[in-house]
Amino acid sequence: MDKEPKKTTHKSGYVALLGAPNAGKSTLMNHLLKEKISITAPRPQTTRNRILGILTRPDFQAIFVDTPGIHPARDRFNKALVETALSALSEVDVICLLIEAQAASRNVNRMIVEEIHKVDTPAILTINKIDLVRNKQELLPIIEKYKEYLEFQAVVPVSALLGDGVDELLNEIVNFLPEGPSYYPEDYLTDQPERFLAAELVREKIFRLTHQEVPYAVAVTVEKFSEDAERNRIEIEATVHVERDSQKAIIIGKQGQMLKEIGKQARKDIEALLGCHVYLGLFVKVQKNWRKNPRALAELGYRRKS
Repeated sequence: MDKEPKKTTHKSGYVALLGAPNAGKSTLMNHLLKEKISITAPRPQTTRNRILGILTRPDFQAIFVDTPGIHPARDRFNKALVETALSALSEVDVICLLIEAQAASRNVNRMIVEEIHKVDTPAILTINKIDLVRNKQELLPIIEKYKEYLEFQAVVPVSALLGDGVDELLNEIVNFLPEGPSYYPEDYLTDQPERFLAAELVREKIFRLTHQEVPYAVAVTVEKFSEDAERNRIEIEATVHVERDSQKAIIIGKQGQMLKEIGKQARKDIEALLGCHVYLGLFVKVQKNWRKNPRALAELGYRRKS
């Protein structure tokens, strides 16, 4: 008599990547997915929205929630970002708290731990950027200190940039995922539409190419996203919203060179994402003090609960 085949357990669930600005959440998610879904830049507060990254394997589906960096917010815009991040706490199955190895003592990290205390969700302490720590013994007091703050289910040192420790982290995450079927088809990498990703890639280049307050005063909306079958390409027209005329001048640059470079770099990444030729037209519009205007915030996709 043939033995019945052994049933394999399938797991699925949501994983919040939580941390202070510039802790490496987006870099970690992109490395896990082996695809650029979240934009990155060597500046804090690059991520403004909750972005899902979906990793599907035969025995599990992990849905990573990349969140804006948590910080002491004062104005309406930044409070909206922090609320967006913290709202993920009660909606996920596993929490990954990312802290920078060389900035573990930041007060905001303790604030985030206090928020994690409020939910009954398995939490993993992920100490990132260990490639910047020469003596790994320096990680031990960090681990001991955070164990006093919260009973973490696991502690995993990683370098999201280089990939060190990322496989070990993924194994720990899967351990705490509940059993269940996949939420998304296996070929999905994110729940975000392509036009949103295109806008984010434009915004990333602005973060990387401009300075001071300019990147933070910018929002990007896509007005047109259509297929030109005759030319075998996707045509995209996007608007870069700024708050002041001086910022518009910086984005455009001398003889339009800055806007041209932003478009060139963004188009390259969008083509890699979509796998086809892309025409990208960029326009710059002054929308005075949009970060302080509730209606403008809503129109540009940044909403507060109250």
